[in-house]
Amino acid sequence: MPESIEIARVQTLVRQGAQIVDVLAPDEYDDEHLPGAINIPLKKLDRATTRVLQPERAIVVYCHDFA
Repeated sequence: MPESIEIARVQTLVRQGAQIVDVLAPDEYDDEHLPGAINIPLKKLDRATTRVLQPERAIVVYCHDFA
């Protein structure tokens, strides 16, 4: 179930092995992203593209637009 969380919770989840998914377009992802983040652009986010994720691990999805 999706929920908004604060940065401290994200940091805890990452320490516990969470997967980080950046949903920006590839060129924006290439410019800047969190270390270890997987890029799955929002427009391509579906069952097929998320197969790279491990469902037993927490997943943190984020989008940071600097515009």
